[in-house]
Amino acid sequence: MHIRRLAPQDAPVFQALRLTGLRNSPSSFGTNYVEEKDLPLAAFAERLQAKDDAAVFGAFEAEDLVGIVGLRRDGARNYVHKGHLWGMFVTPEARGRGVARELVQTALDFARDVPGLAKVNLYVDAANVPAIALYESLGFVVFSREADGMRVNDRRTDELQMTLRFS
Repeated sequence: MHIRRLAPQDAPVFQALRLTGLRNSPSSFGTNYVEEKDLPLAAFAERLQAKDDAAVFGAFEAEDLVGIVGLRRDGARNYVHKGHLWGMFVTPEARGRGVARELVQTALDFARDVPGLAKVNLYVDAANVPAIALYESLGFVVFSREADGMRVNDRRTDELQMTLRFS
């Protein structure tokens, strides 16, 4: 397995894996399959544009993209010290082999190099015990639990907000 920053030319495989994640693990995402399935490829390529304070990373096994995660800085001036981990997904076949850990660690290494970024926040389904354990093992701590934070197919889901401070 190797991990690298995705670029606009990776949009077709990124789109395919993201849509698979949205379809198969809907409580792992803030958006849903219906919202993204008809977006043009250019919308996915835009997410992969090179920026100094945002990146999407992919984990590849041979030529197959098996995992993705994004990191972006919050845009408002009063929040530029915060980054946000988003879009974490690993195919079921690749789970349990450290792919998620390497993806998140790569995103955090990137975040530590962004000038002025003091912490990274994320949202996670409170029922996703493996994801929570992974994030905690990397130093994230829960700072909020929102009851009924997300509704997936009319099912109420609690969300945890977690943070990892760099300074």
